[in-house]
Amino acid sequence: MDAPGWQEAVPPETSAPFFDGAVTKAADITLLRGRLHRELLRRGLPAQAVEDDVQRLLLAFEELSSNGLRHGAPPVSVRVAQGSRGWLITVSDGARERVPTPAVGRDPAKGGLGLFLVARLSAAHGWSTRTGRKEVWACVRTAAPAT
Repeated sequence: MDAPGWQEAVPPETSAPFFDGAVTKAADITLLRGRLHRELLRRGLPAQAVEDDVQRLLLAFEELSSNGLRHGAPPVSVRVAQGSRGWLITVSDGARERVPTPAVGRDPAKGGLGLFLVARLSAAHGWSTRTGRKEVWACVRTAAPAT
């Protein structure tokens, strides 16, 4: 499996985040995923969004949050903003020197494939340190273009 490019790049512009949370332990990720799902339903999905889009967003959210907790440094926070064709997930942590590096040559049974998965689920992804912290981000697009 070739490593997807996780390049240093500024995330695309979006509206202000409509969701944010702090991740201090693994159980927080499950709680935040449920809270995000409820918030999406409360706000209403973009007109072009389908359930598969929501599931891709939630999976990418969980994978990036988990990586921030495992490989980052506290405090770890996660935000979601809506763009014109989907959502932007941003996970921020204090480990500026630890850039996202997909596992290469590891037995898939041992895990470590989250960055590969997020790269496949997203239209764009990357990381930056423009805020003085490391921010790992992914754009999850809706399947159908807005009309």
